[in-house]
Order: sequence, then C-alpha cells, then structure tokens
Amino acid sequence: MKNSNFKSSSFLCIGNGWFPKMPGGLNRYVYELTHHLAAKHDLIELCGVGLPESPSKSPIQLTNLAEPDSPIWQRLWSTRVNFDRRKTTQPDAINLHFALYDLPIISNLPKDVPVTFTFHGPWALESDREGANKLGVWAKHWIEQRVYDRCDRFIVLSKAFGNILHQHYRVPWGKIHVIPGGVDIDRFQPNLSRLEAREKLHWHQDRPILFTPRRLVNRMGIDILLNALARVRSKIPEVWLAIAGKGALRETLERQAIALGLADNVKFLGFLPDELLPVAYQAADLTVVPSQSLEGFGLIVLESIACGTPVLCTPVGGMPEILEPFSPELITADTDADAIAEYLEAVLAGEIPLPSRSDCRHYATTNFNWTNIAQQVRQVLLAD
Repeated sequence: MKNSNFKSSSFLCIGNGWFPKMPGGLNRYVYELTHHLAAKHDLIELCGVGLPESPSKSPIQLTNLAEPDSPIWQRLWSTRVNFDRRKTTQPDAINLHFALYDLPIISNLPKDVPVTFTFHGPWALESDREGANKLGVWAKHWIEQRVYDRCDRFIVLSKAFGNILHQHYRVPWGKIHVIPGGVDIDRFQPNLSRLEAREKLHWHQDRPILFTPRRLVNRMGIDILLNALARVRSKIPEVWLAIAGKGALRETLERQAIALGLADNVKFLGFLPDELLPVAYQAADLTVVPSQSLEGFGLIVLESIACGTPVLCTPVGGMPEILEPFSPELITADTDADAIAEYLEAVLAGEIPLPSRSDCRHYATTNFNWTNIAQQVRQVLLAD
C-alpha cells in the first residue's frame, strides 16, 4: 500500500548506456536506482545513449539521446539536439552520472532545479592509468571539471572517491555525500548449493575455485593475480581460477598464464552472460578482487557477498570500506603478488576463517539493500 505521507517527485536522470545491453557498474547502478525510485511511485525520466523505446507500461520514461556506435562528435551533437526536443515537464531534481553526455546539455538545465552529480570514478585519471595520450587525458579532465562546476551537490559511493573528487576536482567536502552502492538482493542470492552451481557451469567439483569478474585492463590487477596464483599453485596444485570479462589485455594475460605454467589452473571465460554471474559467485569458494588503483566502490564485492561467497580484496579505493566492518582479515596487506599469494594460501589452508554463507547474505541485505540505498539517494537529490 502506498504511504499516505509520501509525496511523489519527478526526477530527470542522465546516464550513459542501457543496462543490461551495455554492462558495467555505472549502467547497472543507474538502472537499479531509477527502477527503485519508480517503485516508490516517483516519476522518472532516464536519458542516455542506446536506450530502447519506453515499454508501454514502464514506470520510467526513456529518452534515447544518441546511438552508441556513432562517432563521438555525432553522439555529442545528437545528445544536445535530442535533449532539447524532449516534451516533458520540469523535474523536481536532476541527477547526472557521466560527464561526457552531460557536457552538451549542462547549459540548458533549468537554473532553479537542484543538480546532483553521482561520481562513479575519475574518467581522466582512469584513462591516464591505462596509458591514454596526454591530450586525451587533459580533454577528459576539462569536460569533467566543466560539468562539476555546474552541479550543486555530489554523491560518491565511498570516502575514497570523495577524497579524489575533493583533491583532483576541487569540490568542497560540504557538497559531497557518501552513499554506498546497493545490490539487487533478489537477483544476487544463494539459491544454489556450491555443487549445483558448479554443475550448471560445468566447473570442477572437487577443486578449490577462485573467481574474479573483471575488465581485462591494467589497473584491475589480473596480471598480479596470475603471478600470485603461480606461487599458490606450488603449495596447492589443485587450485583453479575462473576469470570472467573481456578487454584489451586478454591475449597478453593468456600468454602470461601459460608462461607461468598455469594452463591447468586458469580458465578465461570471456564475457559471462549476466544471468550466469550469480551462479559463478555461488560456484566459487572465494571471489578475488586484485585491483591496483581507482576502485571507487567495488560492486563485485557486494554481489559476491549477497550470493553467500566471501571476498578477498586489495586495500584499494572503496573496497576496504565495505569489508572492514565485516571481514577485515580478507583485506590484503598490500597490492603486490606476494601479499595476495600470502592471503590466498592462508585462506585455502584454513588459517584465515571464512565467514559463512548465511553471515555474508545477512551483511549484504542489512547494509546494502537497494530499497534503503535508493531512499538515501532520493533525500540528497531533493535536498534544498
């Protein structure tokens, strides 16, 4: 029943791509946030790139701004034109999520409506860490700064990214609100036994299995994890690592695994269909997140824990903020291969006890339920 004291509001959200057609943490966040706001009878218009037409009974009005495969200049021009053509009433609040597609419309936003930017990561810094050319990095930083200067307040998913927003983009802490991401506890849940999950994926039944779903780029640390696994294998030869994800480094990483003698210990799964991701979490004994830098939140950590599977992570970005209250012993002492190997060996040998499946599930549902997270976000968006 609808709460009689609840007053519905209208929100305009500018995202990036359409989840699940375009996977990724930002797209998933926007998809789930808007649907949870709409579930409480708020009126939502979501604009983005590559969005489908709004289903007739959808609680969310979708506005496609551009096609994702068009040249960038055409995308930006289309974004401006299609945004101006919208025939909608003025919203109560505006929520931006990706500076590139916010730039063409930022000057056309109504001046008397609060604008909140949800900071998912430092676009320019991430590009710099991946070796992008200096001009491109400068341009991205310029775009970000221009958009941020127009915003009234900011949401970050961790204190770690709040620090980056403050230090690199000169946003005062008084404008920054820390609200963690949420997890879809209905989709990510322990509804299979470990053996059932392994059977469904055709994975080994009798080997200790590690799982990591990551984009195959430098800062994700897959190369470091492979080096760590080579050390672990010398003591626990049956250990097996499943790596889900695609990226520019796949062939390089596959050659590295072979050179390290890990042909029987590593499986590159490529892109894992979204419906199989909860199954993979449940099939593993442990999820490993070996990030080396700029891990603003760590949605993988939440998804795995919600499925009942503990997580070992490096002390990077927002991930320790998730695990510190729950399982601090599963945060490695450093980001290098030796530190990761040391912790993996201790976990697999039983020297570091793992939280139970039920304890993992309880922690996720109690602290990161999207229903509660969405209401926290709503309060910030509507704040005077």
